[in-house]
Parts: sequence; C-alpha cells; structure tokens
Amino acid sequence: MTQRRYGLVLERDRHLKWRALDPVEHVLMLLCGVTLTGFSTTVFLDVVTRSLGHPWLWLQEVTMTFFVYGIFAGAAAATRRNDHLCLSAITEAMIGRTRLVVETFNRLVVLGAGLCMVWFGYLNFLAGFGNFRMLSMTPLASLYAAIPVSGALIALFTVEQLVNGWRNGFAGQSHVEEQFVR
Repeated sequence: MTQRRYGLVLERDRHLKWRALDPVEHVLMLLCGVTLTGFSTTVFLDVVTRSLGHPWLWLQEVTMTFFVYGIFAGAAAATRRNDHLCLSAITEAMIGRTRLVVETFNRLVVLGAGLCMVWFGYLNFLAGFGNFRMLSMTPLASLYAAIPVSGALIALFTVEQLVNGWRNGFAGQSHVEEQFVR
C-alpha cells in the first residue's frame, strides 16, 4: 500500500516539471556522472604517478576542470530536481497561502542567485581570457564558462518551478493538505 501510494505521489507530482526540459536534465545527470568519474580517476592517477616519482603535472588541470564542471552541472541538476539546499522542512509543514508565499520567496532567492551567476559569471568569463593556466596555457575562461551556463539553467529551472507551483501548487503541497483533511 505504501509503495502504491508513493508511486501515485510521484506520478501526481510529475506534472510539476516541463517535459521539454527532461532531456536537459538527463544530459546534466550524465555530465555529473562523467565529471565525478573523471575527477576520481584523475585524482587516483595523480596520487599514483607522484608515488612512483614521475608526476603528471597536467593531471591537476584536468582534475580541476572535472571538479568545476561537476559542481556547476550538479547545482543545475539539483535545482531541477529540487534537491538543492532549501528550507523544505519548514515549508512542507505549511498549507495554503502561507506555503505559497514562502515557496515563492524561496524560489525567488534561488532565481536571484542564478541570475547573479549569469551576470557575474559572464564577467569572470570575459576576464578569464587574460589569465592562463600554467602548464597548458589554456585561458581560465574555459573554467569560468561553466558559471553563467549553470546560472542560466538554474534560473530556467526555477522559473519552471515557480510557474508550475503557482498553477498546480508546489511539489507535495496537495499531499500535505490531504493529510490535514483526513
């Protein structure tokens, strides 16, 4: 009974996502897996080659690239899945207009952070063409590019949540209200 009920909750809340953005989320999750695997592998190889006395110095640059892209892809994916840091414990206990206001406020804060990432990340990206990574002489802009892209995705996913939340109630809202009605 619990599994069936849980399945119904998931199916009912599925309408809270725009299906057109599902492929974007899928790519982000794949990118998270690739970057996590790449990061772990390059750290391991860095430790092994240093222990053998023949370090591959370029591995540090590759490791940093996997780390940076993984962090920002993960932030965007977490926003889409609503797994990011938010005050969900407090809002899940609320119902009605109070929940709507608090959920809207939370998402407007996330939207503001995403838009700041777009603007200031873009400025860092432009400035990054004047600074280079030491071994490869690759512009730092190659790392900074992840920031505005992630910010744009975070903003897009937050707008998706706001629009769907205003139309249909925020995720789980109707489930909480049903419990109080019973």
